[in-house]
Amino acid sequence: MSEDEGKADEGRKAEGQDGNAGGRDEKVEGQEGQDVTALSRGSAEVKAILEALIFASPEPLTPRQMYKLLESEPKEDVQAALAELKRDYDRPGGLQLVEVAGGYQIVTRPDLHEWVRRLFHERSTQKLTVQGLETLAVIAYRQPITAAEITEVRGVNTSGVLNTLLERHLIKIVGRKQVVGRPFLYATTKEFLIRFGLNDLADLPKVEDMAEALGLEHPLLVEQPLAEEDLPTIEPDGDAIH
Repeated sequence: MSEDEGKADEGRKAEGQDGNAGGRDEKVEGQEGQDVTALSRGSAEVKAILEALIFASPEPLTPRQMYKLLESEPKEDVQAALAELKRDYDRPGGLQLVEVAGGYQIVTRPDLHEWVRRLFHERSTQKLTVQGLETLAVIAYRQPITAAEITEVRGVNTSGVLNTLLERHLIKIVGRKQVVGRPFLYATTKEFLIRFGLNDLADLPKVEDMAEALGLEHPLLVEQPLAEEDLPTIEPDGDAIH
């Protein structure tokens, strides 16, 4: 082989090696692209799982429950997926993701409730009466409170209304007041928060607005400080009526 032919052959080998190197680079780049795609698909899957869990849960799904159900996923990934899900539901549509009673629910938008009622043919008897709403408001703002104290605020006997609120799980008995007769003390429930779309009692409307809406005097809805001898005796959870 001549000297010129040897140089040409070496050049072809070098060119081939460069080409193989380029091919390896393309392969690595392709693998990186696949990793990015897999990562995105994983994030989307976590978000889809969260959406399904929130939708299927009979009660608001709390972050703690989410972390437990998705224990194989980093907590940061679950939080990121939840934040992305919130952004998705910010768009106009028939459903919304709401934070209520310390958890999350997917519900119909309030302005569409009338259409949903048509579907279920909701009866007017299922709605609370004005007396029921007044009693519930007094309990919500002054809990824990006795039946006698509620009657004092409203000016009428409330025993029948209290039974209705207990049956609907909007209030519960949380203990007894340390006075003669040791009357039951009433407070609102988690179901109350869910029904009225509240995350906690701090989300209640201003007491002035509620009092005006119900035609009650403002001071009557303000919780009165209890003397030490009037502090309630809390019954064990097993004895409470939910």
